[in-house]
Amino acid sequence: MSSSFPSSFDEFILTSSPDGPIVAYEASTGATYTHFSHCRSPRRGLTMVNQSLIAVSHVFSDTGAGSVQIYNWHISNVFNNFPLPEPVAPLIATSDGAFLFLGGLSGTIHSLSFPSGNLVNSFSLHSTPISSLHLNHDASLLISGSNDGVIVMIPSFKLVEEGSYSLAEEEDSRDFILHQWKAHSDSITALKSGVGLCRSTLISCSLDCTCKIWDMSNGVLIQTVTFPYAIFGVALDSRESRFYAGGEDGLVYMGSMNREMIKKGYELFTWSKCHNGSIVSLVLVNEGRNLVSAAEDGSVWKWDVMNGEVTMVLGNNNDKRSMISDMIVATRDRNHGVVIKENDVVIGDSEINDLISSSSFSSSRLYDEEVVTNLMQITDFGQVLDVLVEDKKKAINMLESAIEMYERLLKLILKEAMRGISGSNDDEDKEKQGDKEQEEENEN
Repeated sequence: MSSSFPSSFDEFILTSSPDGPIVAYEASTGATYTHFSHCRSPRRGLTMVNQSLIAVSHVFSDTGAGSVQIYNWHISNVFNNFPLPEPVAPLIATSDGAFLFLGGLSGTIHSLSFPSGNLVNSFSLHSTPISSLHLNHDASLLISGSNDGVIVMIPSFKLVEEGSYSLAEEEDSRDFILHQWKAHSDSITALKSGVGLCRSTLISCSLDCTCKIWDMSNGVLIQTVTFPYAIFGVALDSRESRFYAGGEDGLVYMGSMNREMIKKGYELFTWSKCHNGSIVSLVLVNEGRNLVSAAEDGSVWKWDVMNGEVTMVLGNNNDKRSMISDMIVATRDRNHGVVIKENDVVIGDSEINDLISSSSFSSSRLYDEEVVTNLMQITDFGQVLDVLVEDKKKAINMLESAIEMYERLLKLILKEAMRGISGSNDDEDKEKQGDKEQEEENEN
């Protein structure tokens, strides 16, 4: 492992494996940065926590038990291990790194607090194993997909409320499901949503050889895109105008998200080169100018999205390739790298390994929550500006969502009021009719 993070690199590509090490590549040069120890990680079993720690789903080969293994950027071996009540595959972390959500073989979603690793809640939401998890742009919604093609959408805050629900209680966890629908005829392999709340779109991919575009506000299908093979990976550009899909045939496909174009007729484009194995994951890097594809055969390629050409093969020539189960992109601070405070003295990247190996700095101290917070300090003005822009977008989207929700409530109130008025008029007419009949009877 190198002694410091190169200050010119702010993006790293991480790949996990069901039978090999976790590998980190420098996204800009394609060079192998480091290897972490072997893990047995299923698909969608890799995520970053606070941009400083790596969480991986792990299944023990001897017992079949499930756990989450934690790695630190500066230690190649497992840093911590959290046992789980069952084996899990997909996992995802909240943006603040306070919680991990995990999808179990029983169809149960588990939430762990971080860094303690304590089990906070377990919700049984699916009848088959959970195959994919996704948090929307503002992390307010957790979207899960299962082996039977069902998608479930729930508010994420329910998962982090301590004591709000447990498997032993009689309360029905389906009471807080926002949407649930049969989306595909086979297992869901990937989920991706755009920016926004009520008006956002959701892409789901499946072993049934389709990708479907949904309206997240009501679960209504916008478009079905059919492929010759199953799709395992999907990426969406920042403008939500195009999506990229990785196929079982090793090809990268590009499709349009423009609703007007969809109405006129749909056309898919395939890129020039083909992996020798199924593409398991796609990520966008370099502000969306490049796409990275990872295949089961261990190959990782970087593409130019403008012309669909491979510009770089990631990894060194002497690397021993292992099967890849998942791939993610990790963003690092380009100008300042990682900064850790030791006795109020700022320590840079070049000194971290010496600090870790010294007896005065134990792994437990490195794992301390205060240190993790220091790792996440934003010191670059450009990053702060990006955060402000994103907050402004989020505020606008939340306002739009609130307006839309109030419109729905007003319509519902108006509907109930009209029903009440109609009912009152009917009763009054019936009463008048009765009085008239009574008068006629008295006259007779």
